[in-house]
Amino acid sequence: MDIINDFAPYVGLAVILYAIRQTSKVSNRYIPIVAIVLGVLYSFWESGVSPHTTLIGLKYALLGIGTVAGVKYFIESSAKK
Repeated sequence: MDIINDFAPYVGLAVILYAIRQTSKVSNRYIPIVAIVLGVLYSFWESGVSPHTTLIGLKYALLGIGTVAGVKYFIESSAKK
């Protein structure tokens, strides 16, 4: 059960970031900043404010950004074929 609790926040953040990326309201170059802010805010909400939770929030942000980039490149590469 602990794996699901660790995995769910980053998947949720990735979905939110992908949705933001699809809109034209936020420039794509600001997506990493939005991911860091959302990841850190979520980890503060989940566990309180501490240096450890800041690192957890940054981990969520990096995993979310990587997932969005992976989905983007997968879609672009399958569209070329």
